[in-house]
Order: sequence, then C-alpha cells, then structure tokens
Amino acid sequence: MNIPGLGENMQGMLKQLQEMQHKIARVQDELEMKTVTAESGGGMVTVIATGKQKIRQIKIERDALNPEDIDMLEDLIVAAVNKALAEAALIAQADMAKATSGILPNIPGLSLPGF
Repeated sequence: MNIPGLGENMQGMLKQLQEMQHKIARVQDELEMKTVTAESGGGMVTVIATGKQKIRQIKIERDALNPEDIDMLEDLIVAAVNKALAEAALIAQADMAKATSGILPNIPGLSLPGF
C-alpha cells in the first residue's frame, strides 16, 4: 500500500526529532552551567545546585552549629536542599519546554521523562 505524501511526512517528523534531540543536548549542557541558590533559617544554610539538579555546594553559618540542637541543623539543610532542587527543576522544565516547543505537541504520546 502506497500512501501519497506519507514518506515526506515521516522524513519531516524525523528531521524535527533530530533537531529536538540536538536542542535537548544543548539545553542539558547549559543546565550544568546554570546554578540556583536557596537558603533556609534566614541564610543560616545556603545550598547551590546546578540546573541539572545536582548539589554543588552547601554553606553553613557558624551560628547554625549548635551541638545541643543537631536536629535543627539537619532540618535547615533538608529545607535548603529541597528548595534548591525545586528551583533547579523549574529552570530545567522551562528550558526543556523552550527547546521542544512546537515539536512535541505534534507527536502524540511522546513525552520526556522528568519534564
């Protein structure tokens, strides 16, 4: 069975997918360079994460170091890490949406894991 125009449509879709693949790779490289900073406890704990949701640095103010209250410090670290990762995820989603705009809606059922 030969359907006129089907081959051209498939080639067009494959070209779009290849372009999207290149854009996604470029965005992923750029996300590694982007950073977000999140604080908790009024700046007692600061976390810096990449756009790829990897922790780059954790800073703890001396005032947060109280041997009598380790639980508080642990809670501040968890809160700052969660904020940083959430912000990084939002940046990644926004950048991936830009890279795939106009392409994904045309491909039913195609989605990117985690985005």
